Amino acid sequence: MQHVIFYTKENCPLCDNALAILELLQHDYPLEIEERNIYTNDEWLEKYQLEIPVVQIKDITLNCEQISYESLERALEESAK
Repeated sequence: MQHVIFYTKENCPLCDNALAILELLQHDYPLEIEERNIYTNDEWLEKYQLEIPVVQIKDITLNCEQISYESLERALEESAK
């Protein structure tokens, strides 16, 4: 099972879309999605506030401009090797 860290915040349509893509990918890939609200940790807030949502799979990090079904699927396949 792959561990996916999903940095998010409340009232964020881009975050909702990214989570929906991750949930779709769960049908084909065994994923454990750990949601982290950036407003609960100052370090996350400082690092990611302008890039939310952010998905981290092992050493692969995708920000709001990079997240798509294709990029997430590619990251999952790459990290599974």
